[in-house]
Amino acid sequence: MEPENLIRESLSRFMRDNKLNHSQFMEQSGLNSGTLSHILKGSKPISFRQLAAITEGMGLAEDYFFEAYVVECFAFSASMRRIRPFIHRCAELDRLNCIERIAHRLLDDLSYSAALFDIAEDLFVRNQWKAAALIYANVGEGEKYQHSERLAVCQYRLFVIGLGEDLDENLRAANQFEPYVNRLDEANQLEALKQLMHVFGLVHKWVKVDALAMEMHRVATIQYELQNSELSDKDCRRKGRPLYYYILYACLARSKASEECGDYKRALEFVALYSNGESWVQEKTEESRRIIAQFSEWAIANTYLYRLMSGDVEVIDEYGNYIASQEDEIFVAIRFMVQAANRYGCNIDSILERFSAYIPYQSDKTDFGEYKLAILQEGYAQFLSDLAVYRLNQNQDYAIKYILKSLELSIRINSSKNIITCMSLFEQYRDRADLETKKEFKKLSKGVHLINEKKSVVLLGSL
Repeated sequence: MEPENLIRESLSRFMRDNKLNHSQFMEQSGLNSGTLSHILKGSKPISFRQLAAITEGMGLAEDYFFEAYVVECFAFSASMRRIRPFIHRCAELDRLNCIERIAHRLLDDLSYSAALFDIAEDLFVRNQWKAAALIYANVGEGEKYQHSERLAVCQYRLFVIGLGEDLDENLRAANQFEPYVNRLDEANQLEALKQLMHVFGLVHKWVKVDALAMEMHRVATIQYELQNSELSDKDCRRKGRPLYYYILYACLARSKASEECGDYKRALEFVALYSNGESWVQEKTEESRRIIAQFSEWAIANTYLYRLMSGDVEVIDEYGNYIASQEDEIFVAIRFMVQAANRYGCNIDSILERFSAYIPYQSDKTDFGEYKLAILQEGYAQFLSDLAVYRLNQNQDYAIKYILKSLELSIRINSSKNIITCMSLFEQYRDRADLETKKEFKKLSKGVHLINEKKSVVLLGSL
């Protein structure tokens, strides 16, 4: 039976086998006489609402005819009135195969690209990301030579949808998307730059983070100046975060990049830039006061941090007293205190005891949602290996198990840098591990593959 005849012939056979006339099936399905007659004759296409009524009237699963309906959507002519509700229901029922076929058929004619893209945007907003990704990929493929903003948005959405726990996979997604970022509209571009910075930061590409932050600052500053110059002429309200947020955030990101490169003097110069938002932000709203206050708090905490990492270990207690009232920042601060203790040989047992309830860090976001799961996991993996070194330096041999915990987490998120660190640390302290710990390490390290700087694969399973 041809697919395009399946729905009508199945309906005719059902009515015949069950000895149902038009009136009886109308009662079962809710279809009116004229509609049922047109459907059986095949003189008009079947709407998606009518398909649902037929399926219910026949007592079948809702998606029984979905594959056949893909063909029906193009009967007589392609109709978005039939296609749009069908795609939405396919997304809800996870019938991605039908969405794939619809997209392929529609995009034989690129004039449907915009309508299909709009459907993907609806699905994206509804968090039906698998279905949205199928459509974005197809629209992007159809427009890959068009250099359009729509193509850039498709690539951006696919980048966002593809982000997960695997840091190397995230990096590949970022590298694939980055060439399109400058084609996005200003609102999407700024948020995309922010997400790219997160991905590159998690794999410790801090020169790249600094460059992206510089671009964010440039774009946001230009837009903010334009916005304020036009305030008297038109309504400049915009969706999403305000522009001054991105200016402040760019300075914060550049200070972080400087810190990670060991340039604490430069980091403090950027701290000064994002700590004084009240002196230049023109908006005087509750939102602006809240955002400025948050960046000011980060500036105070990071000033303590950079003094500490520069060798001013006397600031530790003062730093601890400050972060005690900033719960969302405690775990991050403890991470760096442990690093400083290892670097400068100081004792922070009292700090670790004082904030033991915040290790591991439990919350998954700050006021602005900056701490995503991947960021927390990568930071916690680093913290565990640093804490192991601190405890081992105090001759606490049990602490070698922290290295194993860090290694296990690093393998799960595919953090090459942390995996290498853990493997090296274990070899350094191997003589302080008992037989059980050595067996556990061998089990974890067996089969681990790391990608070196030349992207060649190194097998560590023999360790």
